[in-house]
Amino acid sequence: MKRPQSKAQTRDEIEKQVEAYLRRGGEVKKVSSGTSALHNGELNTTSMGFEKPRQERTPVPEVVAAIEASRQSKLAKNQPKKPARKNTRPKKKVIYDDFGEPVRVIWE
Repeated sequence: MKRPQSKAQTRDEIEKQVEAYLRRGGEVKKVSSGTSALHNGELNTTSMGFEKPRQERTPVPEVVAAIEASRQSKLAKNQPKKPARKNTRPKKKVIYDDFGEPVRVIWE
């Protein structure tokens, strides 16, 4: 299947696929709005995600300290010792015409 280029082409492609499905004997069932989230007419409350009590976490300060020390040493290695100085002096630039002859000199 070729990738559609626009929304109209996508719509047409989906419509063709639905028509082909219906021609092969498939059928489309009508579902009323809002029923897809319901289980036997009610919300499925068996897995809401909040039924378990909060777990206590085990503090591991030595592991956290080792990770932080490693991270800090890597950051220190990657930083240059001194920031590089920019050359702030102006530079002379020659402007040439179409024939390669110098026209003027400017300072940048």
